[in-house]
Amino acid sequence: MEKLPINYIVVSTIFINIDKYQFVRMKNNQIKSIVKEGYTKIANSGCSCNCGCGLSNQEISKDIGYSNEEINNVPEANLGLGCGNPTALGIIKEGDVVLDLGSGAGFDAFLASKKVGDNGKVIGVDMTEEMIKKARANATKYNYKNVEFKLGDIEELPIPNNSIDVIISNCVINLAPDKDKVFSESYRVLKKGGKMFVSDIVLTGELTEEQKEDEGLLTACVAGALQKEDYLNKIKKAGLKVKILGEDKDISKRQYEELPLESLKIEITK
Repeated sequence: MEKLPINYIVVSTIFINIDKYQFVRMKNNQIKSIVKEGYTKIANSGCSCNCGCGLSNQEISKDIGYSNEEINNVPEANLGLGCGNPTALGIIKEGDVVLDLGSGAGFDAFLASKKVGDNGKVIGVDMTEEMIKKARANATKYNYKNVEFKLGDIEELPIPNNSIDVIISNCVINLAPDKDKVFSESYRVLKKGGKMFVSDIVLTGELTEEQKEDEGLLTACVAGALQKEDYLNKIKKAGLKVKILGEDKDISKRQYEELPLESLKIEITK
């Protein structure tokens, strides 16, 4: 068999890597486009990613850990999204600067703003224009002056380095195609000793190839979810420490037709 020149092999390898990078980028952009379209529809209709489960937005929120008082705080912001209550997982202090990854219509951001007080601030970041528009309208209507909503990608946060005390996120990171970038960006913006409180869907078994490609399951926080150990390892890889606070395994039966998943509640520290 004829040997190929070294320079041919090197060049070929470069082109293969470029092709692979371009494919991944195209795939990631496609995923983001599907998610953005899905959540634009949710923002416009008020129908959550759990549509079809037979539960109202209020019932879903109560089921995943919100009190009646929290649910009624800004009713228009409750779209029945999420898989937990990150504002209840840890301590948010007066004066803190809080970042909400995937803030939607502002539900969790408004709850956090009550804890940080006038001397603190909450910043919500979401990539869906209609969600940002809805959140800003809610902030104006209910006179929340310590909350700001920014259009942006949680893989490339529009936030300065070392500026955030607490990050919260509710069933959003699973939607991001590049979760390594989400956690590295979280590390970048957190102050030393800063914390993240996250509720997210992780897999406890395998999905079929058909389920992985299902656009409905993608926007429903399933198709893009990682196996639990893979998810935790990505957090550690970013240089962050992680502690499991709780695991809601029954959510699969209650809301996800017994798919192999759970809601993981975690505390992450820089």
